[in-house]
Amino acid sequence: MAATVTLSGRTDPGLLASLDPLLREWLPRQRWFAGKGRPVTGFSLVAATELLPAHTRLGLYHLLVRAHQPATPGDCYQLLIGTREALPPRLAPALIGHVTQGPLAGRTVFDALYDTRPAEVLLEALRTGARIGGLRCERDPGQEIRSGLVPRRLTGEQSNSSVIYGDTFILKLLRRVVPGVNPDLELPLALAREGCPRVPAPTAWMYGDPGEGEGEGEGDAYVLAVLQPYVQGAADGWELALRELAKGEDFAAEARALGRATAEVHGALARALPTATLGQAQIRPMVDGMTGRLDAAAQAVPALRPYAPALRTAFTALAELTAEGHTWTAQRVHGDLHLGQCLRSPSGQWSLIDFEGEPARPLAERRMPQPTVRDVAGMLRSFDYAAHSADPPAPAWAHACRAAYCSGYAEVAGVDPRTDPVLLRAHETDKAVYEVVYEARHRPDWLPVPLSAIHRLAAPDLP
Repeated sequence: MAATVTLSGRTDPGLLASLDPLLREWLPRQRWFAGKGRPVTGFSLVAATELLPAHTRLGLYHLLVRAHQPATPGDCYQLLIGTREALPPRLAPALIGHVTQGPLAGRTVFDALYDTRPAEVLLEALRTGARIGGLRCERDPGQEIRSGLVPRRLTGEQSNSSVIYGDTFILKLLRRVVPGVNPDLELPLALAREGCPRVPAPTAWMYGDPGEGEGEGEGDAYVLAVLQPYVQGAADGWELALRELAKGEDFAAEARALGRATAEVHGALARALPTATLGQAQIRPMVDGMTGRLDAAAQAVPALRPYAPALRTAFTALAELTAEGHTWTAQRVHGDLHLGQCLRSPSGQWSLIDFEGEPARPLAERRMPQPTVRDVAGMLRSFDYAAHSADPPAPAWAHACRAAYCSGYAEVAGVDPRTDPVLLRAHETDKAVYEVVYEARHRPDWLPVPLSAIHRLAAPDLP
């Protein structure tokens, strides 16, 4: 690897200034940019490391950049910026722009993950456990990482970026990052210690040291990337469900197997990490949060308003049970479970991936123990989404999948989630309310999907 130079906003203030006008145009267009709909008013540099010399044929910068927007503290993003004199046609989709001032004047800058050489640099750093400026790579010594694996960028809509290396490993590069212990590394490492085969064990990972004022103490480094074994030939659960649905094939057996896999992961997490008991003191804030989200959603989406009073009973019923002395066990969970977070190998084994949780929620909240039914509710909603993506919709297919999933879960966990209907209804209602707001803002044509669930959840005693 080439010699490196660590930069900062103080030592080279011209670097970020030269990129600023280009990033203001490019960053908001990225799928993983969280601040859509609000203008970017400026940037501040958290950290910068030169991985390949900037004025050679191919330069490479690793940047942590905070994007400032009105009424927000600003999110920090991880960028890999490549520099060339000119881009070859194959890199045209990666173009960020042409720099006219500052230390990169005259160079063309681009998203470096589209290029093979920068991807090779990342893998080599992970393979060797490199320390480069503020970047630190660590690895599992029990897993071999061969050099020379050919990289290819994974296309498709993602909230992060991924690179596959020779059908052997997949690297997930987190884009919106916060300092602290990231569950996307924490939970798979804990599951690996438990010997849980349902989650690929991390092979290597990369940290970034927090900039001045970014972290509060030990453990506040940024988790930037995680390298895991690639399940070759695996089918994405969402795509598999849609294919089977389009062919008119039953999916109940797969749903049952997926329920078993979910319960195995929950069991391993409960053994690996502390659990908690939720009583009135803990459930009351949860109910208040659910009710507040419903009220805000009803204000934002008029179609939801007629259902709001009936939906609110899902949350008040949970509060009433708590007042009567009911308690629940909470533990670490996936946090954002749906069919797209599941892989089925060619041998038929299901795996769970992407333990980051809902990225829009604060990190501390994502790391809190939760009732396992939160993951169950997310998967039940996912079956509903798949069924309503068909033409015509197939509600009976969703019903069969939902029942099979819960039955499979019960076979391993010993408890069927449906035996706690009040807790399940509250979490599924909360999820459907979130979906209504999301679809109204981003995909209005999909709004009927969560609204159909809202209709059912508002009248839970109806057939």
